[in-house]
Amino acid sequence: MVPTVRLTAFTDYCLRVMMYSALAGERLVTIGEIAHAYDISASHLTKVVHFLGQQGYLTTVRGKGGGMRLTHAPQQVNLGQLVRAAEADNVLVECFDAQHSHCRIAACCRLYRVLHAAQEAFYGELSQHTLADLLVQPAGLGRALGIEIHPVSG
Repeated sequence: MVPTVRLTAFTDYCLRVMMYSALAGERLVTIGEIAHAYDISASHLTKVVHFLGQQGYLTTVRGKGGGMRLTHAPQQVNLGQLVRAAEADNVLVECFDAQHSHCRIAACCRLYRVLHAAQEAFYGELSQHTLADLLVQPAGLGRALGIEIHPVSG
């Protein structure tokens, strides 16, 4: 069995919303449209879209005919920054959260340093990529999601 790093569903959905929105280009997309495309809960996506809007990744338009679109071109969206922001409340292990850790060996344990370095390497790799890197085959993604592709310019 291969060891894995596990992101939260919230972060996974953040990435999916961003990819879908990038494929739509300047066209406004809706939570319902994205939920249908990925077959995931619209209520979960509502929280995700709210977060992405607060973080400045999405611009939202309220009311009839409203929806959301990317705030910045896909080339300007750093995956490391996005994932780090989405995972901000998720600690890898208990000792990473000094205020709530009850670990008896935290003061002398070397595992913290090893895991912290591994986590930083993970984010470092993600930081070398942008949202545009996930869209190198937009036609295939568009077909899989049932969306007509309108790439964002610039």
